[in-house]
Amino acid sequence: MAGSRRRGACGRLLLPLLCLLLQGATAILFAVFVRYNHETDANHWHSGNHSNADNEFYFRYPSFQDVHTMVFVGFGFLMAFLQRYGFSSVGFTFLLAAFALQWSTLVQGFLHSFDGSYIYVGVESMINADFCAGAVLISFGAVLGKTGPAQLLLMALLEVALFGINEFVLLSLLGVKDAGGSMTIHTFGAYFGLVLSRVLYRPQLEKSKHRQGSIYHSDLFAMIGTIFLWIFWPSFNSAPTALGDGQHRTVLNTYYSLTASTLSTFALSALVGGDGRLDMVHIQNAALAGGVVVGTSSEMMLTPFGALAAGFLAGTVSTLGYKFFTPVLESKFKIQDTCGVHNLHAMPGVLGALLGVLVTALATSEAYGEGLPSVFPLIATNQRSATSQAMCQLFGLFVTLTFASVGGAFGGLLLKLPFLDAPPDSKCYEDQIYWEVPGEHEDEARGPLRVEESDTQA
Repeated sequence: MAGSRRRGACGRLLLPLLCLLLQGATAILFAVFVRYNHETDANHWHSGNHSNADNEFYFRYPSFQDVHTMVFVGFGFLMAFLQRYGFSSVGFTFLLAAFALQWSTLVQGFLHSFDGSYIYVGVESMINADFCAGAVLISFGAVLGKTGPAQLLLMALLEVALFGINEFVLLSLLGVKDAGGSMTIHTFGAYFGLVLSRVLYRPQLEKSKHRQGSIYHSDLFAMIGTIFLWIFWPSFNSAPTALGDGQHRTVLNTYYSLTASTLSTFALSALVGGDGRLDMVHIQNAALAGGVVVGTSSEMMLTPFGALAAGFLAGTVSTLGYKFFTPVLESKFKIQDTCGVHNLHAMPGVLGALLGVLVTALATSEAYGEGLPSVFPLIATNQRSATSQAMCQLFGLFVTLTFASVGGAFGGLLLKLPFLDAPPDSKCYEDQIYWEVPGEHEDEARGPLRVEESDTQA
């Protein structure tokens, strides 16, 4: 009992100390390096004789609002399907995203906008930080319910750094086009989380199997997350694209792809379900695959038909993955993918990268006209052919898979450190470990949650 009390005291101190340490470190770095950019700084903006209507804020902030809502509301509630893990799903999403936004501002700033010893921030840097937070939350979905908040903060610390490096290699060094992040966000976040889950594999997780499912109202909460993500996904893909026709085209392609993935999800769910009934897990997740699959190609001349075809294929693959491949991942590969990120983000992300390769290879000056420089500047300036650009796109996919896999493996080893307060096997998917839960004292009077000495920890 004394050892249990000491372990509990350590757990109580670990999270507040880690939060204070990380916040203190980022605050110091912000004080030293971060400054307003020229469109945010009062002195610079007004000295330039600009009209307020020309400020980037008015063009980018509506997209930022949508992306921000997706990160905090969409992702949070989508993961609230577990019957006794709703507080943790939404609350830890809040915690991870808040930290990732600060840390990614620094990492992306050092790599992309470091000028004259300073990082200059504005609304565009806020959007990019939200994208990075999205990748972290995708990885969170793979280990949902099996990790504690201290572990998750360390995961975010590592993943944000690797996300920034991978993004820099792809976008700045290789010249890859990936506006909606099929590679940099979805593929990276999914495979980082899947490899992390494999390293943290729990052979005794059956002890918490009774909590792993959903109940009626928890699935309804998750569906709220789905609807928010579905509605705002066109903004997610179009937020970083060039203003004008590129942003307009990205919204249209994403819009049609999402509608097609929804139809294919309903069709396939009924076909593979018992007695032709729909599975809410399929609808909550696979219907969103259309947004993932056009992430890379949505700003390109994909055509409305191409967007529909891509979305339909993504919804089909994702639904079949939930039905047939998820059980195989655990039984054969020892990957315990709580949210099914392999089906929603990994497979559609890879398909989206390959679709980008195809559409890039077909790019011609006749199809794009004077818009070619805004979509493919290296092709427009004859530095690359369409074929060589397509090969760079393909190479970018392999680079992403490498960064994600190596990073996830290292992260898994880091998170297995014994002092990180991981939940024991018999208490996974349980809010009561980390949260004050209403009615918990009555539950304890009927039968307290006991710590089993034989439990193994991640």
